[in-house]
Amino acid sequence: MTKYQLQAAAFVLVSFMLGCNEFIVVGIISDIASSLKVSVATVGYLVTVFAIVYAISTPLITVLTNRFNRYHTFMALMIIFLIGNTLTGFATSFPILVAARLITAVVAGTIESLCIAISSVIAPRNKRAILVSWLAAGFSIASVIGVPIGTAISTHLGWQDAFHVISLLSLVTCIVLGLLLPRNLKQPVSGIKDQLVLLTDKRIYLGAALILFTAATSYAYYTYVRPLITTTLGFNTSMLNWLLMIIGIVSIVSNRLSGTLAEHHGLKQLPKLYVVDIILLCLFPLAMLNAWSGYGLLLLLTLLVLIGGSPIQIHFLDVAEADYPQAIALASALNAIFFNVGISLGSATASGVLQTAGLTSLGWGAALFAVISLGLSVWLNRTNARQAQRQPAKFSE
Repeated sequence: MTKYQLQAAAFVLVSFMLGCNEFIVVGIISDIASSLKVSVATVGYLVTVFAIVYAISTPLITVLTNRFNRYHTFMALMIIFLIGNTLTGFATSFPILVAARLITAVVAGTIESLCIAISSVIAPRNKRAILVSWLAAGFSIASVIGVPIGTAISTHLGWQDAFHVISLLSLVTCIVLGLLLPRNLKQPVSGIKDQLVLLTDKRIYLGAALILFTAATSYAYYTYVRPLITTTLGFNTSMLNWLLMIIGIVSIVSNRLSGTLAEHHGLKQLPKLYVVDIILLCLFPLAMLNAWSGYGLLLLLTLLVLIGGSPIQIHFLDVAEADYPQAIALASALNAIFFNVGISLGSATASGVLQTAGLTSLGWGAALFAVISLGLSVWLNRTNARQAQRQPAKFSE
């Protein structure tokens, strides 16, 4: 393997680690609730709190650390993450668990943004979209391998042991990164105001809103995917890990398709995909009446709902490189920031719907968010088209 391929693999390993830490709660939500003697809905809000802190801390830390060496910043954040995850595994009460999860939430987003920022420098331009999609796939691989294995560990040993395994993985990842990552990368040093000007661009905040409501669409039902599979669809616990693994495999396929979409003007295709999402989500209550139709619907939603991730991330990077080069790191963080705001919104909505209408009604909240996403995708494409028309005119002047 070339040095670039090794570095790319290391970044995917980071995504896998972050994905295991963030998403494993979804797979073991019932075990945590039983162990700590709280309701499933209360543990569901743990996903919401994590996402809120993630979304607030990521832009702050990304902007404030932009003046420091990216290698040293990256490694320091990885160590903090390791400490937070280890404390999670030793939590003996829900408040302690929340506090430990907040430590990892504070740094996880900046770690992810630095992965993308560094990758955009070391990757050949024609491979950037594919690498970004592989970074996203790292989270899906965590769903395929990490979440089912974590669920099995939780079922047979205890949910704390699942986090201990993640800590071991984090330690190995820190060592690998320390050996492979470049120490000195060219990076523009700029003040906070110079970076935040990126957020005033209409193309940026429309893209951010699109990411937010797309994530909300997904987590308005996915937050409770385990109860959906076992309680609503009636599959037994022994089948759960296999069914979650298949969902994870489909999400990997989705991420790879997302990378391909990003290479072929993917933003223009998103409105059509959101229309399909809306139709599928409207069928959600009906599909959940049968085990296999309900599970098939979950697979289709996994394939389609988040497929726009790479096109939108590349959109952020392209706008920043062209007009705001001092804000590349912040542009790299936007996907993670607003995705987690969307997770917060979606999971909170899911908890509310669960308490008032039950599991089979989760699709209605998701459908509403998909409708909003459709409108935003059309608006963003029209804004990009107008910007493209103005640029030649400006050049001719």
